[in-house]
Amino acid sequence: MNTNIYKISDKNFSEKITEEKKLVLVDFWADWCNPCKVLMPILEEISIKYKEKVIFYKINIDENPNTAPKYSIRGIPTLLLFHKSNLIATKVGSISIFELEEFLNLHIKELSI
Repeated sequence: MNTNIYKISDKNFSEKITEEKKLVLVDFWADWCNPCKVLMPILEEISIKYKEKVIFYKINIDENPNTAPKYSIRGIPTLLLFHKSNLIATKVGSISIFELEEFLNLHIKELSI
């Protein structure tokens, strides 16, 4: 796993999204999910490019079954974008690197980060 993408769990989820000053992107995924595997190299590349403005986390829904239902996650991969612990955007399904950059740039611009 890329060092710019950190694992989080049910236990530390709230703490991690609350303490960050940057945007926080959380990838909800599972080992058996093929679209999740397709998305991983895209996230790795983007995490390097956006490391100054966004912190990247991933949470395995099989190992951490309590957090996904709190955000009504029904399909994976799901990306949740937080700012100052508030959920500001969601993307469901595998997306291209272009779509992910567009998604992040929109919110970075809106929040003047």
